[in-house]
Amino acid sequence: MSMFKIFDVAGSGMAAQSLRLNTVASNLANADSVSGSADTAYRAREPLFATVQRSVSGGKAEEGTQGVQVLGITESQAAVESRYEPGNPIADADGYVYASNVNPVDELVNMISASRSYQNNVEVMNSTRQLMQKTLDLGK
Repeated sequence: MSMFKIFDVAGSGMAAQSLRLNTVASNLANADSVSGSADTAYRAREPLFATVQRSVSGGKAEEGTQGVQVLGITESQAAVESRYEPGNPIADADGYVYASNVNPVDELVNMISASRSYQNNVEVMNSTRQLMQKTLDLGK
């Protein structure tokens, strides 16, 4: 693998973890939201990642693209909580409001994990840069 490809791999990892952090922030911002129906209640979102390792024109894998690809963002299929609040202006005809299915504890764990993964990718880039710089210094 070329030393420059390491920057591509780490960069794609950083972009993926940045998207993950943004998704966590969106989930936490909507954790306490309520809706008048179960269908319109906010559902927790999570990005779906895949490893990419493609070769170019049948060549070796080192010649192709490598890294992380975002396949999309999925919504949780967990049930939303219904609460009986007949005085709430958005309650349905039976007096129920529907809360989001976001679990704040899970989201905080995701945030810590994404943050550390992002930091690890930054460290990979810094280490690679330092190794390249030391290699260039050998020629002096």
